[in-house]
Amino acid sequence: QVQLVESGGGLVQAGGSLRLSCAASGRTFRSVVMGWFRQAPGKEREFVAAIAWSDDSTYYGDSVKGRFTISRDNAKNTVYLQMNSLKPEDTAVYYCAARTGNGIRSNWRHYDYWGQGTQVTVSS
Repeated sequence: QVQLVESGGGLVQAGGSLRLSCAASGRTFRSVVMGWFRQAPGKEREFVAAIAWSDDSTYYGDSVKGRFTISRDNAKNTVYLQMNSLKPEDTAVYYCAARTGNGIRSNWRHYDYWGQGTQVTVSS
């Protein structure tokens, strides 16, 4: 079994920054992909970013490229999402997810484990 616990969400003004963390436990993550998704009320779950644990390759959704950075800490089994230049449209619940298959995927259906989510609210 895998447990993912997000933290770091909150309320921030437009233009500000937040860093989300996702602590993983329960198994070795050397061969999986870790991703961040978000979902705003009434909208589809949207891909934000992903990182492959094996080689640090990363991939970003178009709406966050150049503003968000995904990274990982092997020793802590933790993945981070640094969010800069936040906009009101970034407001959503942010979810951490883990994929046990090979290769980064942007479709949430390819991810096997999910955290409980953390709210990010960006005020204008």
